[in-house]
Amino acid sequence: MGRRQAREHAMKLLYQVQIRKDDLDGQIQTYMEEEAILESPEREYIEDVVKGAVNRQDEIDGIISRHAKGWTISRMPKVDLAIMRLCIYEMRWRKDIPVNVSINEAVELAKKYSGEQSKTFVNGVLGKVWSEFSQETGEPNEHE
Repeated sequence: MGRRQAREHAMKLLYQVQIRKDDLDGQIQTYMEEEAILESPEREYIEDVVKGAVNRQDEIDGIISRHAKGWTISRMPKVDLAIMRLCIYEMRWRKDIPVNVSINEAVELAKKYSGEQSKTFVNGVLGKVWSEFSQETGEPNEHE
């Protein structure tokens, strides 16, 4: 399994966690067993980004809200939210993943799993988020 597949599994888990708001560790364990994801760097990545995005969900949702003009978190499609939460977690807390890769992969997930207009919405929000982050850190905005 590569990083792309691992990211897809992480997005699915984040989506599931929105529906079933119980026992995060149990959900992760059950999902890993059902999908036969054994000990590996990909499993470590999945666990890190899912737990990280869930633990920082309020902060991440605040970031999304600032950049999704005219939308509230409760009105957004849950798949789009899972994708954006994953990507924002990667952009902010996973320095081993280039931002342009995170955003491009998020757009690909939106194309595959969400509605027709989601790829544009997700790309627009994440592009604005990266502009904010790059201004904070002084890093060049490689997404533009």
